[in-house]
Parts: sequence; C-alpha cells; structure tokens
Amino acid sequence: MNGDALLSIGELSDRTGLPVRTIRFYSDAGVVPPADRSRAGYRRYDAGAVARLDLVRTLRELGLDLATVRKVVEREVPLAEVAAAHAEALDVQIRVLRLRRAVLTAAAGRGCTPEELGLLHRLTRLSGRERQRLVDDFLDAVFGGLRAHPAFTAVTRSLTPELPDHPDPEQVAAWAELAELFQDADFRSSMNRMAGELAADRARDDTTGLPVVLAEAVRARVEPALAAGVDPASASAATVMAPVVAHYGRVLGHTEDRGAAADATLRHRLADRLEDMQDPRRDQYLRLLALVNGWPVPESLAPVLDWSVRALRTTPQD
Repeated sequence: MNGDALLSIGELSDRTGLPVRTIRFYSDAGVVPPADRSRAGYRRYDAGAVARLDLVRTLRELGLDLATVRKVVEREVPLAEVAAAHAEALDVQIRVLRLRRAVLTAAAGRGCTPEELGLLHRLTRLSGRERQRLVDDFLDAVFGGLRAHPAFTAVTRSLTPELPDHPDPEQVAAWAELAELFQDADFRSSMNRMAGELAADRARDDTTGLPVVLAEAVRARVEPALAAGVDPASASAATVMAPVVAHYGRVLGHTEDRGAAADATLRHRLADRLEDMQDPRRDQYLRLLALVNGWPVPESLAPVLDWSVRALRTTPQD
C-alpha cells in the first residue's frame, strides 16, 4: 500500500472532527482498525477510514451499541435489519418516555403527594390485560346478574374506559381517578342498585336500553325547559314531563289511561328512578370515561335530574 495515501491518527481526527482518543477507542475495539503502522509503531489509516468513522458516529448517535455497530461496519448483519430492530426498540422507549412525562405532568397538575405519585405511576404501568381486569371487575359488580339482559353488551361497552398507548396528562389523571372510583364499594353498590331497578323496569321492552337511555331521554325533554327558565312546580313543567312519563308507563306495560291515582304512582316511581341517578359520582364517572376515551365530555346531568324530580313530585295535575 502506498504510504503517502495513509493518514496518521491526528490527520484522521482533522478529517472527521472526532477526538484522537475517540478514534483510538474505536480502533482498539476493532471497529476502525488501522490499515498499517509506521516503523515507529504509530497507526496509519486509509481514506476509507473516514467514511467508516462517519458511519460509526452516525450509528452511535442513533443509539446503537458498539458491538452492533461493529457487526454493521464489518457487514456481518445488514444495516436495514439493524435499523428496523432499533427503530422498534425506540418505539417502546418513546412510549415509556411519553407515559412518564404524562404521569409527571399529571402529578404536577394535581399537586400529588409522594404516595399519590407512586399510585399514579403504578396504575399507568399496568398492562392492557391488567387494566381490563380492573375495569371488568368493576362492571361485573355494577351489572351483576344482568348478563342476560339484551342491552348488557352494548351498555358495558359504552361504559368501558380504554387508556390509549400514548395518553396525555389529562387522560392519565382521569384514568387514576377512575381507578379510585372502581374501588369505591359504595359507588359500586349505588350503580348496581340503579342498574338492577332500571333493567327490571325494562324487562317488558327488549328494545329499550339500560340507564343511559332513560337519562338521555329525560335530558332531551328537560334541557330546553331549563334553558327557558320553566318552573318545575308549574303547569308548563307537567307538559314537559308528560311524554317522558307516558313512555315510562309503556315500558312498564301500563295502559294509556289508568286514572289519576295510577298516574301519580307512576310519576313517583319515575322520580325514584331519577333520584337514583343523582349520585354525583355517576356524572364524575361519565366525565372521566369521556376524557380517557377521547370522547366529547357530556354536560352534567345533575341539573336535569334535579329539575325532573322536582317536577314529578310537585307539578300540579289538571
């Protein structure tokens, strides 16, 4: 080989911009071996070492370990294969980092104590299967004994939170609050009682869903009255609630004309059902569910339910 074409380690450093000690390290590791040595024993490199070092630097900056870099440089493994595997590994790291950032941001926003931060971290580290088990346990407690109901599958699906792979801080915080609600025995009991009563009411009408259907039917009728400032104790309120009461009666299998006493009983029974829905934790659950799943956050049902119950209890009848 022509000695004039060889570069000293200092010259190679000037060409590549890498420190001499770094080139010496790569040389000792066998990644960029010298092409020859001078009579005095100094390393000499050919022009190809410049391109080789550029590749090594690029691969190292992309996070590849030295052993893998050596295999790529020596063409023991294809660069494309290594790049694909490394990209996949980076995807995992990115997901982890995003989740950590979301947890820390959520913790800062909530003003978490060290204990709460630890819980938040543990909850978000659950695997998809572990999260699903937590959700299933809650829904089984709420809808216990109702699996045979025709609306069971659709309703449980509509109430199932699914934390995405890349949650934002708001979704992380919402998931943590949901997990706390899952463990609230009183809330479970309240939801189970409400689901059971409403499912029994709908036993005669298989096309009618579980609680959400009634709640939304009431919302559709009452929100305009609320916006218009209708007094729930007025005769106008009776007109607003009449179609809801009539529908509820049909669900129960009642005839259209049962008399004033029967109508009063029906109104009070419906009022009882709506009062069961007034647990503020129900609104909280639906709000958190929407945040986790990326759905539009529903308006609180509390004002609608309160107005409806007052109207059903106090509206004068003709």
